[in-house]
Amino acid sequence: MAHVLVLGGARSGKTGFAERLTIRLGQNPAYLATAETLDDDMRERVRTHQQNRPARFVTLEEPLRVPERLREAARTHDAILVDCLTLWITNLIIANENVAGAVDDLIAVLADIETARVILVSNEVGLGIVPDNAMARLFRDLAGAAHQRLADICPDVYFIVAGLPLVLKGTPPAL
Repeated sequence: MAHVLVLGGARSGKTGFAERLTIRLGQNPAYLATAETLDDDMRERVRTHQQNRPARFVTLEEPLRVPERLREAARTHDAILVDCLTLWITNLIIANENVAGAVDDLIAVLADIETARVILVSNEVGLGIVPDNAMARLFRDLAGAAHQRLADICPDVYFIVAGLPLVLKGTPPAL
């Protein structure tokens, strides 16, 4: 299956774009959410995302074991939106997990999935200033490396700006 990578800045419209694309690609879509609701702000963000999400989505929540959950979801869903990889990477860093190894696992799972399209959403964080602390620099570096590796294997890669998709690789979406 041809998987898709959707990148963009915060509040760029990438999730809405990815939701529309996933609904178009699948009859039985799943939304694999990586967010953990550790504070009131995040609880409100998650609640807003859930309210705005098309009703056809089945929501799955997994903050750490995304490759394993993705493999399971592909058994019963034909399109799976993963939102978002940067939160997943953050969760892995906080849990002191091997991010590069987890990305290896994700890429291996994506290569094995033949019955579903996977739409991966992530924040592009390499366009700003150099972070002023070691953890933020590590996060930026790990996210950038993950994006490059995923862009290499995904036939379609989009960058969302002001809600508009720019085609970085592949074909323009028919939304």
